[in-house]
Amino acid sequence: MGSRTALVEDLMERFPHVPREAVFKEDLLRGGLAFDPSALSDNESGEVKPKSYFIFSFDHGTLPELGEAALRRPPEEIILTGGPYDLRRTVVSVRVNPASPYRVAADEEGMLGLYLDGKRIADVGVPPMPEYYRHKLSNGKSVMEVAPTIQWGYLIYLTVFRVCQYFGAKEECQYCDINHNWRQHKAAGRPYTGVKDVEEVLEALEIIDRYDTAKASTAYTLTGGAITKTVAGRDEADFYGHYAKAIEERFPGRWIGKVVAQALPRDDVQRFKDYGVQIYHPNFEVWDEYLFKMYCPGKERYVGRDEWHKRILDSAEIFGARNVIPNFVAGVEMAEPFGFKTVDEAIESTTEGLRFFMSHGITPRFTTWCPEPTTPLGKANPQGAPLEYHIRLLQAYRQTMEDFGLSSPPGYGEPGPGRAVFSVSSFMDSLPAEEPTKV
Repeated sequence: MGSRTALVEDLMERFPHVPREAVFKEDLLRGGLAFDPSALSDNESGEVKPKSYFIFSFDHGTLPELGEAALRRPPEEIILTGGPYDLRRTVVSVRVNPASPYRVAADEEGMLGLYLDGKRIADVGVPPMPEYYRHKLSNGKSVMEVAPTIQWGYLIYLTVFRVCQYFGAKEECQYCDINHNWRQHKAAGRPYTGVKDVEEVLEALEIIDRYDTAKASTAYTLTGGAITKTVAGRDEADFYGHYAKAIEERFPGRWIGKVVAQALPRDDVQRFKDYGVQIYHPNFEVWDEYLFKMYCPGKERYVGRDEWHKRILDSAEIFGARNVIPNFVAGVEMAEPFGFKTVDEAIESTTEGLRFFMSHGITPRFTTWCPEPTTPLGKANPQGAPLEYHIRLLQAYRQTMEDFGLSSPPGYGEPGPGRAVFSVSSFMDSLPAEEPTKV
């Protein structure tokens, strides 16, 4: 392929059942995009919602390497429409890469566009600054710092523990930069609260609830690093769960409550349910047994892959299979030095995992791997996985769902190209556009 345009167009032709919007979206998520200064935000003082760095960096460079994009943050997300490919509305999480062949810039009339190989391929929309971001907490902290929203305002992302107790080369997941992201924000002098006080979270949610008059925010996610000991005297289930309990008591039924945590024993999972959590995300990260051990050494050491999977199945008995939605990091299957060498092998392995969970009524989701440069796998694989892998995964994912009669998981908004808001992968863009049905 002589250019990135040729690669993308070849894949759209070879896989016509995958929405063309998803092909571009996956390419942007895996490889990032560059920003002309004309497309950057004015941080929290401007009219555009800036990138919040809500848990990971999701960038292809450290803050000092991003140039002006480190001083004037890019938008949290962008929307692609129109252009020569007649793209339907597509929400894409921003992952900055100054070396990307994709570039967002304003034209002579000030209209933002996405350019590839020097050609304008789509119009770009940016998220307006929400009214709730313009109001501070009583202690002066910003809502964006305590309770940022993503997915075009659909999801409130509450990273209440900004570091992970899997620490060092022998424990950290090899693709994850949560601990580095914490360090780089602190080094840059940015506000980046390590453990968020529950009263601060409630105050931020009160501001969102007051000013989100359109009720665009529909769900919240409680998440953060793994807890192997305690935080503030609480184990993992109690630590994350006590936020859910406080939120549900203060705002009963206002949002769909979700928690991302380790695959915990049945009694701990029951505590999540008792605290008011509605959806549980015990992420399995990567399916292959050997790759799980190599790329998730802390999880293998403290829990183990087989026990992790058993706990996922057990949790379905508490939450209901439809409300257990484990994530995997799509692309690390092909990461050197231990990953699969061909797309065929990687897709076969990942599909095996999808079939395992979906045969039990559990619908996984996935995040498109961003090879952050401070991680071992990011350093060794700066280009990430081949775009063909990501496109074929979308095809395999949809086919496996159809094989088991499943529909899009709850808590993600509407499925379908032109309708989906989930911004860190295209799985929702690639599902049928009909309203989800209960299974």
